[in-house]
Amino acid sequence: MTADLPAPAPGKVRLLSGGNPQIAKADGDAPVQAYIAAMPGWKSGFGRRLDTLIEGVVPGVLKAVRWNSPFYGTRENGWFLNVHCFTRHVKVTFFRGASLEPRPPLRGKDPDARWVNIPEGALDEEQMAAWVKQAAGLEGWGLTFPTSTKKY
Repeated sequence: MTADLPAPAPGKVRLLSGGNPQIAKADGDAPVQAYIAAMPGWKSGFGRRLDTLIEGVVPGVLKAVRWNSPFYGTRENGWFLNVHCFTRHVKVTFFRGASLEPRPPLRGKDPDARWVNIPEGALDEEQMAAWVKQAAGLEGWGLTFPTSTKKY
């Protein structure tokens, strides 16, 4: 319940439970960069590294913030990945992670989704790049935005 949280100072981003930045829903690189800049502590550097890695592996990658989390996708296949901050790690979810080789280690109720929790200093860039490349080539979540019938 964010209504009970104090309003952030002008120019400051509110951190939600676990330190996840509260960023308004928006499309494009700017809101994702605002999220990354607001990630607390070491997580901001991690976010920059991950964003750069994704841009390098998926030229022309599409970006948006939904549900206070950055999403990455392609015009051809839709959203393939999102990021979320927690107290001790950053969660990177692949929406079709069950189809990746090797599979990311963690899963939940959605049989297709898999994720990896990355604590400080533990980003395996080679493995992440391999997962990102594979994930971008799979059918992901649709890119239709609630405010438009246009597909991006």
